Amino acid sequence: MANIKSAEKKNRQMIKNRTRNRAAMSTLRSAVKKARTAVDGKTEDATALVKEAISTINKAVSKGVLKAKTASRYVSRLSTRGREA
Repeated sequence: MANIKSAEKKNRQMIKNRTRNRAAMSTLRSAVKKARTAVDGKTEDATALVKEAISTINKAVSKGVLKAKTASRYVSRLSTRGREA
């Protein structure tokens, strides 16, 4: 446990940020997984789910959860998979 006030504050911030980031990543993974399964299954709402997943990815970037190039790679792979199906 930290003894210095600034370190204690940093720990509190870290815990808060970690829970926020984990929730955002969980939402992102769920959206991407739904989109992938929809595209692979060739369901009717696949394009809508892909758009929703891309939106979720972009939100994660704006919140600082994902790096921009990582998000770009996710979007690229998702849209490529959508075009192939």
